[in-house]
Amino acid sequence: MAQPQPAALAPDRTTLLLPGPEGGVVARWAQDVTTRLARGLPHAVALHSLVLGGPDGVTAANRFATMESGEGRLLLAMPGLAAQARLIGESRAQFDPEGWLPICVSCQPAVLAGRGRYPLAGNRPLRLALSTPGAPETAALLALDLLGHPAVPLFNLTGPAAEAALAANEADAMVIASPAALRRAAELGLTPWLELEVPGRRDYPELPSTGMAITHPVPLAAAEAGFAALRLRTALMLPPLTSADVVAAWRRAALRWQEEETHQSADGAALALVGAEARAVTSALTPSPTAVLAYREWLLRRLGFQAA
Repeated sequence: MAQPQPAALAPDRTTLLLPGPEGGVVARWAQDVTTRLARGLPHAVALHSLVLGGPDGVTAANRFATMESGEGRLLLAMPGLAAQARLIGESRAQFDPEGWLPICVSCQPAVLAGRGRYPLAGNRPLRLALSTPGAPETAALLALDLLGHPAVPLFNLTGPAAEAALAANEADAMVIASPAALRRAAELGLTPWLELEVPGRRDYPELPSTGMAITHPVPLAAAEAGFAALRLRTALMLPPLTSADVVAAWRRAALRWQEEETHQSADGAALALVGAEARAVTSALTPSPTAVLAYREWLLRRLGFQAA
């Protein structure tokens, strides 16, 4: 006689909430990964994708927080920018990701890199190229403040503009977040100075650690939340009250996905994390309310910035 299947296994139909645009980097990654994960579930699952809002993922995260989840019938692809919006206090971000359950994560290392040796000779202020005050990489400026190294932010410099500023000696350092951050620094003729890591995750242990050097736990947690948002490309999440059987089924499938990624990924590919490694990244996104307030107060005091 055939044995009945447990009622709490992965459901027949699952909706995947995606940040826009349709066909964007996050959407393509999440759809590909979810399709591969579904093949490893106990029985066939029909996947339905719903694209919401823009690439920062805030609209999709808001919807995820309010929808009836059922038993694993809802997944969210969340980029780090969504958590950053909540960290800095954007009024649009009406969700709380604490308790959301990561299945798997696409992640990248991040370093502070500059010209020459660190710290600069004569302890002169370091000119740090940044995009905007509310961007995740601005947490590197907070880290420098906590380390006691004077720094001057230079905003509206990101990507090629930041690289050009360093090449022209108009800036001293920039943040590099990339699957091959050390190689990228070498290509630019820069020296990696600090790893911008999250608790429990070191990608470049040969570099000085911000976490080991900073002794103030609350502002350190605030900086690490920014680092986590910077490093997180996408996390695939389940709702917080999903049953243990369903979570286990998805996570077993994620382990097989991680093995495939390890064998197939090209040099310089993004990190594929599951289990405790995935949780180390996502848990850093949600520091204590005290740390969140400390970050917002620092943004206002240091940069005159307050999110709308």
